[in-house]
Amino acid sequence: MRGRVKDLLLLTGILIVAMHGVATAQSLLEKLVIPGPVIQGHAKFENECGKCHEPFSRQSQTRLCLDCHKETAADRRSRKGFHGLQPDAVKQECRHCHTDHKGRDADINQLDRETFDHGFTNYQLKDAHKAVRCEGCHLPKVIFRKAPDRCFDCHKAVDPHKRRLGEKCESCHTEAKWSRVKPYDHGKTKFALEGAHKDVACAICHVGEVYKDLARTCVSCHRLQDVHSDRYGQKCEACHDQSKWKVVRFDHDKTKYPLRDAHKKVKCDACHTGDIYREKLATTCVSCHKKQDPHKNALGPRCEKCHNEVDWRQSSAFDHDITRFPLIGLHAPVPCEECHRSPTYKNEPVACEKCHKDEHQGRLGSKCGYCHNPNGWARWRYDHAAQAKYPLTGAHQKINCEACHANKNPVNLKLPTDCYSCHRKDDAHRGSFGRPCERCHVTSDWKKLTIRN
Repeated sequence: MRGRVKDLLLLTGILIVAMHGVATAQSLLEKLVIPGPVIQGHAKFENECGKCHEPFSRQSQTRLCLDCHKETAADRRSRKGFHGLQPDAVKQECRHCHTDHKGRDADINQLDRETFDHGFTNYQLKDAHKAVRCEGCHLPKVIFRKAPDRCFDCHKAVDPHKRRLGEKCESCHTEAKWSRVKPYDHGKTKFALEGAHKDVACAICHVGEVYKDLARTCVSCHRLQDVHSDRYGQKCEACHDQSKWKVVRFDHDKTKYPLRDAHKKVKCDACHTGDIYREKLATTCVSCHKKQDPHKNALGPRCEKCHNEVDWRQSSAFDHDITRFPLIGLHAPVPCEECHRSPTYKNEPVACEKCHKDEHQGRLGSKCGYCHNPNGWARWRYDHAAQAKYPLTGAHQKINCEACHANKNPVNLKLPTDCYSCHRKDDAHRGSFGRPCERCHVTSDWKKLTIRN
């Protein structure tokens, strides 16, 4: 019995010595086969392979990683953060993406900022945040998961309220545009926002972030915009409304001078230059338009005899047909001043060339009416056969007038009608066949010959 006990103790000792040798050999082997230096963050564990590896068990490596990286392990369990939301990251082995032993400066995160889907994080990028560069939120040397997730943490430097409205920026602002404010029910206050007031920025009225005990009268805000310089009093609402400041509601038809046609568009201050409550204005045309009288009072003070309220430049009463120059065609809409340079409207010339520049420079005479008509200066018409007694045939029909009528301001517009007088330079025969070119040539084509006796 004692012999068996001794044998058992001896065997146990041998096993202990053997196991110690194996462990020592394994440690030595690990140092010999290490792939390379680990990253700087793992450098303190480089001589402790057991922190990340178990002998002959690759499956245990992820468990060992998560034992150290507890926040990542918690994300996987709670399905939060990138490692808890990204389908591959939540189930794959850590070494699939994060391969160590690449050197101290190696980047084992392998994050592609161009393709990274921020939707697999606890903070999805929406609206304006989609265009923000990573560095705008992720500061240098700060791990990504530690980035701030409150509006105020990033935008406190540009907080115009100076923390007077707290730190919950999202209560009023949106991610679409920082300057866009969420609707606030101003109807619950003593000043409901109506009309154009709905679109006014808060800071326009609440200067210095003052939100209490503000005056509610129009003039308290719009005094600087009072173009009347207080001549019309302080009850702006008597004429203006909240829909549009420039829209006036005052009914002038209830006064002794109803506003019609063009007068409806005239600004109040154009007529009411003084105190509206003390000033009494004349209602005659000349009282306002005296400075605009181009006739210099030569036609009297009753402007309404010719003019109307639709358009001051439009004469409504004067019948030009009773004059020696009835207005027809395009002459009808021409303003009076275009022809009547004198305010007396008398002794004006009626010849066309007095108003219209002669593009022919006198080559065709001074009687423009022979060709042109008042319906359109370019719509000219001249019957050369009937009026000039010289029919234009063949190629002559395509020739410009000035080709034959070349002399400026000639004494006589009549030109010789024989061929030779125009085609002297074209005579290839040099006069040997005489001057009657028409015996051989025709007007359709100079080179086409038809010999006649």
